[in-house]
Amino acid sequence: MKSIPLYIQILAGMVSGALLGIFFPDGTGYIDWIGTLFMNALGMLIVPIIFFSISRSISRIGEGRSLKRITLKTIGLYVFTMLIAVLTGILFVSLIHPGAGVPTSAALASEIPETVTDTSIRDIITGFIPSNIVGALSRNNTIPVIFIAFLTGYFTNRLSSDNTSALNRFLDAGYELTMKITEWVILFAPLGIFAVVAVQFAKIGNAMDLIKGMLLYVLTVTAGLAFHTFITLPLLLRFGARVHPWKHFSNMSSPMITAFSTASSGATLPLTLEAVEKKDGVSGRIAQFTVSLGATINMNGAALLECVAVMFIAQVYGIELSFAQMLVITLTSVLCAIGSAGIPMSAMVMLSIILSTVGLPIEGIGLVIGVDRILDMLRTSVNVYGDTCVAVMVAKSEKEKLTIDLNIDPNDHEEILQS
Repeated sequence: MKSIPLYIQILAGMVSGALLGIFFPDGTGYIDWIGTLFMNALGMLIVPIIFFSISRSISRIGEGRSLKRITLKTIGLYVFTMLIAVLTGILFVSLIHPGAGVPTSAALASEIPETVTDTSIRDIITGFIPSNIVGALSRNNTIPVIFIAFLTGYFTNRLSSDNTSALNRFLDAGYELTMKITEWVILFAPLGIFAVVAVQFAKIGNAMDLIKGMLLYVLTVTAGLAFHTFITLPLLLRFGARVHPWKHFSNMSSPMITAFSTASSGATLPLTLEAVEKKDGVSGRIAQFTVSLGATINMNGAALLECVAVMFIAQVYGIELSFAQMLVITLTSVLCAIGSAGIPMSAMVMLSIILSTVGLPIEGIGLVIGVDRILDMLRTSVNVYGDTCVAVMVAKSEKEKLTIDLNIDPNDHEEILQS
């Protein structure tokens, strides 16, 4: 099995599960426990992933004292572009309604927790600070866990040097341990997805409506990613940084193609740095900091996809999301994108966190995970392109002269690159 790529195994599991659910729906009663075990394992990882990834990221940001100004600009732009990406996803999923055509059966409706309709903005605000930390952790209450993680990361570097070093080692060790366990759980994804998808198809009578909804889901995500890449980010570059957006896009073609083929921001990092420095003319100190940080915390494509996926699942289950829930989805999509782990199928874990936060059944992941590999390639390209756009905007805010400036003389390109 090790010789077969994981996404191929998951695709095979999804197809097999769909066929079982369509043609032998009664047989799913013998394997539903496998899907339950797999979803429980994912749920088990929600709290440690949130805590260690966010607190560790915040702690690392605090180490760059001499880069405070550039750090604030970079993080601010990353959060801003991810927020725009999420809002773009909300717009497209609201217009297309990819899950509206999927029939809602009584079996699906029975899985909806009562908490889905009981959340208000006041509950969200008061829920940020838990009265009992242990209780919040034990109930997988993710909003206070995020708050605790932020406090832990922020104050880690405000302790004595010995304690700061010890706590950073603890966070590093906890994060590495969590990732190892997550990687092990993901190995069982083909079997778990097989059972989950089989049960989902067995519960929904018309399988063709579900397939049509999944195709509309892929179309919705793709349209949102295309809008963010070809409309939103170019407008920010043109009017916010005063550079030629299409020249920049052309310069970034190599890292974007590599990101698409490998579905890995980390693997593309050397090519991204080279393109930003050697083609756009961004200085090494800004390029290396912004792009490297972006490969860790800036996930425009992931934030958009996670938001669309959650709303698609809600539509399939026939759930009308309130304004408060939409606000929670927006915030948690950004936060989960920032804390997204660099492991295969990390979107599946992040989706479970968002679904858990708004009270939606995490079994709904089985509806979208089968097409995740295709969308993973697209969203990774958008992630990488977003990193380069922020690098350019930060460089321009620092008064750097770039080869893609609006009024640049073509003869000055070599001089800029040499400087």
